[in-house]
Formats: sequence, C-alpha cells, structure tokens
Amino acid sequence: MTRHPTPPAEAPPFRAERLLYVASGGVQAMFLPMWLNWLHTNYPATDVRCVVTPSALRFTTPTALAISGSPGLLLTDIWPEQPDSALHVELAQWPDAVLVHPATYHFVARLSLGLADTPALLALQCTDAPIVVCPALPPGGHRSPAHRRHVEELAQRPNVTVLPPIPGVSMSTGEQGIGTAALLPDAIAALEDARAWAEPGI
Repeated sequence: MTRHPTPPAEAPPFRAERLLYVASGGVQAMFLPMWLNWLHTNYPATDVRCVVTPSALRFTTPTALAISGSPGLLLTDIWPEQPDSALHVELAQWPDAVLVHPATYHFVARLSLGLADTPALLALQCTDAPIVVCPALPPGGHRSPAHRRHVEELAQRPNVTVLPPIPGVSMSTGEQGIGTAALLPDAIAALEDARAWAEPGI
C-alpha cells in the first residue's frame, strides 16, 4: 500500500552522524530517490549509506539512487562474490542510527526470526545502533497474527523501534486501508528519540 508522500516544511531535528538506510522491496521504494535527496538537503552533516534489497530495485534504479546524493555509498543487499572486507561487520559497526524504510512483511519476519542470510540482515542482528523499522504491508497484513508476533518480538529488543503502518491505498486493489510505511520524517523523529534514550547526553 502507498500514498504519495509530502515532505514537511520543516524537517525534525536529527543529529546522527552516520545513518544506515535499508530499503526492502515494498512499492514505497519508488520514493527512495526523493527521500535520499530530502535527507541530504536537510541533514548535510549526516553521512548516509543506503542498502537496497534486490526486490527494492524493482521499484527504483541504481541510477536514480546515485543522482539523489549518494553515488558512492549505495549497496545491494547481496553477498559479494569477491569480498575485500567483512561487509556485514562494517554495516553493523559503522552507523550510529539505522532506518529500515520500507520494511516488507517478509523482511520484518526475517529480522524478527533472527535470520541473517544477507549482509544487511546480519548487520541488523548484530549492531548496537538504534534501529527504526517501518513496515509496509499488503491489505490485512497489520491484522495478521504472525506479523503481530514478529512486531512484538522486535519490540522486546532494546535498540529496535517499530513504527506502525499508516493509511494508504492498495496498489493491487485500489482500496484504502492500513499498510503504508510511516512517512520518513516521522521515522527520523522516532529515530532521534531512540538515540536520545540510548544516549541521554545528546
């Protein structure tokens, strides 16, 4: 589900120095170039690295992402065939804030179950940085007992916040319902709150 996002006139405060932005294959990945440009415009002091799943690239392209502001910092969430470093360790240790937006039903389940079959998933299982997860769900997904169990499990982790999906329109049925990932400015505000809890001195 989706709705066309409208960035606020004033961006919320955000003081992270290094943001890892993970995007999975929800339809809202089509807005990723716009959001990356918004991040670079409003938080020029924040270093942003973007990791996209292969399924996210069905809704956007590497070229569109590159010209949005991070030409050298875009990674696809697959294991490199000839690694020159431990990518999952770097992704776990580098950020001081992590955002998963959008997080598909499948991605939320894999993260909750402790699966680590991609560099980003393994990094998210191991990082100490605050993580905000923004589920993007199909019609009725927010009522799924399995999804609710996954969200409850993630909520028990001290560094993870799950923002509930918001109303939107299903791209499959054209009907309105709950399932659109939280808008990025709201996710950034939640991430800054999580950082404040983790580091009371900031």
